[in-house]
Amino acid sequence: MSDLFSGADNTRNTPLADRMRPRVLDDIVGQDHIVGHGRLLRRAIQADRLSSLIFYGPPGTGKTSLARVIANTTKAWFESLNAVLSGIKDLREAIDRASERSRLYGRRTILFVDEVHRWNKAQQDALLPWVESGTVILVGATTENPFFEVNRALVSRSRVFQLKALDQAALTLTARAALADVERGYGGVQVSFEEGALEHLVEVASGDARSLLNALELAVETTPPGETGEIRVTLEAAEESIQRRAVLYDKDGDYHFDTISAFIKSVRGSDPDAALYWLAKMLRAGEDPAFIFRRMIILASEDVGLADPQALAVVISCAEAFERIGFPEGNYPLAEACLYLSTAPKSNSAMAFFDALAAVDKEDAEVPSHLRDPSRDKEGFAHGEGYVYPHAYREHWRAQQYLPSSLQGKLFYTPSRIGYERTIRDEVLRKREIQAAALLGEPAALPGAFPGDGENLSWSLRSKGLDAWVRRIESGRTRLLLSVRDAMMDEAAPKRHERILVLKADDGLLVWEGLRRVPEGLCAACVAGGEAREALLRLAASAGLDETELPRIAASSGVPAPEEALKLFDCAAFDCALAREPWRGVKVSAAVVGTFAASVSRLLAPGGRLVFLASPPVMGERLSRVAGEAEEAPAGLIAALKAAEDAFFSAPPEDGGGISLFWDAETLRDGFSGTGLELKVEVIEQEEERLITERDISAWFNSEKSRWGGAIHAALGEEAFGELRTLLAARGKQGAVTWKWKSLLCRAVKPGRGQPPVNR
Repeated sequence: MSDLFSGADNTRNTPLADRMRPRVLDDIVGQDHIVGHGRLLRRAIQADRLSSLIFYGPPGTGKTSLARVIANTTKAWFESLNAVLSGIKDLREAIDRASERSRLYGRRTILFVDEVHRWNKAQQDALLPWVESGTVILVGATTENPFFEVNRALVSRSRVFQLKALDQAALTLTARAALADVERGYGGVQVSFEEGALEHLVEVASGDARSLLNALELAVETTPPGETGEIRVTLEAAEESIQRRAVLYDKDGDYHFDTISAFIKSVRGSDPDAALYWLAKMLRAGEDPAFIFRRMIILASEDVGLADPQALAVVISCAEAFERIGFPEGNYPLAEACLYLSTAPKSNSAMAFFDALAAVDKEDAEVPSHLRDPSRDKEGFAHGEGYVYPHAYREHWRAQQYLPSSLQGKLFYTPSRIGYERTIRDEVLRKREIQAAALLGEPAALPGAFPGDGENLSWSLRSKGLDAWVRRIESGRTRLLLSVRDAMMDEAAPKRHERILVLKADDGLLVWEGLRRVPEGLCAACVAGGEAREALLRLAASAGLDETELPRIAASSGVPAPEEALKLFDCAAFDCALAREPWRGVKVSAAVVGTFAASVSRLLAPGGRLVFLASPPVMGERLSRVAGEAEEAPAGLIAALKAAEDAFFSAPPEDGGGISLFWDAETLRDGFSGTGLELKVEVIEQEEERLITERDISAWFNSEKSRWGGAIHAALGEEAFGELRTLLAARGKQGAVTWKWKSLLCRAVKPGRGQPPVNR
């Protein structure tokens, strides 16, 4: 391995920030979302299976430090270039060395390019073929958004990791580590801080560890020791050591566009406090006020519109006032325009123009004859004849055709119910109704009213055959599963870098979606046995996933203990756990639920959440509703069946044998009480089409083996019970039924990291 970052010899002649660079992964603070235990990047570094990477983040967040850790960890040769100081000649020399190293010794080369965005397009293009061929593995670092500043081809061949500004806890930890380190920091010196002094350094550093350590070094080195040899850093010395940090901003780069985007979205979202903050940040960074006013003028039409027609006039007046008075008094009209737009009612109905534009692009319709200019060819072509002059009427309006004939009935503008626009809405709609009645003269046929127009929704087993029904039902089942998957994932809302654990994951439904949602984190899954595990891993391998990208799948009959999870997944704390129907085939009680909740809680990190979907049998479909849809169903029989089912599900058997049927949301709440997890339960409606088969009939109406069958047989009697069986068998032959039931979508949160309690 090469002498990466030569010159950084950790002597006292080098700056403290350089001496304190992390040496191993565990030294890195504040970036747990990408290098924490179980994270994708950490696994790749530890396995020495890096692909090309780009580290993106603000200054002082650890991009170069991560490169140094990789250099200390990898068995590959490490080359380093700085895009500010090197060009194509240096790149070619590095590539030549890498090629020779690979040819002679079979050794990989990792090429670290700091400030990679500084290279122009030609320089970046020169790197592309060697990354493509695998001659070098690129590790780039940039403070600019790589999706804008780095060639798309390079980005597409790299995995981008975003580093975040360090929070105050991480900065404090960094400062105290420097003060305690004997070898590299000030561990061999007595250093103390006056109250508030260290906190001031941390606060003003604004997430930049390098800025913090530079200020800390300046404060310590410029403070003379006292009589006892102790260096006492005062608040005044701390304030002098670190001045107000320059606002991160550029006139044509990422910060510029991100900040104006935040400003516009805050104004559009009617948040005057946030809008003022982003306005102040732009002005403090030297943004051109003319640019800000231009964006506010656009917003006054686009987002406020007719909800407050005065908004446009107010903003233009403020812009003209600013031109006359300039800074510093010009801050007042800037703030006034910002506050007016932020607090104004909002309507984007002016967007209707683009619908009209699309209609023009689709069809260049002719102007109706009565709307044409009559001054030139009225006599020859009768242009203008039939036009009705609105002002000749009492209301200064008269219904007539204005749109081209081919677009009659087309609506572009939809007035909102907000602000001033609400006062014109009723009048606009009233005139449209009169206009339509006058032009059409009689009711128009609705789309789909004619035979063969639209989708045929009537089906027959005789005409379409059983296969058609089966295909339709399978399609419905797929839609149901996907809707369940999406509902659970949306409730869990995992972030890209989080660690999720899927329990009872044999079908893989949640595993693959979890893998897509946490590409920079960890997706782990527990399945019933080795066969299910091998099947899922084969499916993952067929997708062409790299070893570090594969889900971690383990055979585990229940919820693993943290120690077991650490062995199985190299992770003992998860941000999210998911389970679909966790108690299928299990006799459910509050105790069973409590055991499950407590086991999962031990695996959740503070603030972690458990999302599961459960379908209690008592909330399932009732056969009284299904039977009632049969042709010529006897009303008396259906009523008797409904009463019998209501009694069956409201009065569980006293022998305890019915515990798996008669549980509900209260059972879950009782089970979760005392586990430390805050539970929220939402009832969701579900339905799918299914066939009633002979197998279903035999199972339901076995009065000896089916508890439902036994209870209904006893309530209805032999004759009515047989009649009901015949009725449902006949209903099954008529085609699929819509099967309806309710499920419980549950979310439980483990308190911590400032998580608010979940509403029950």
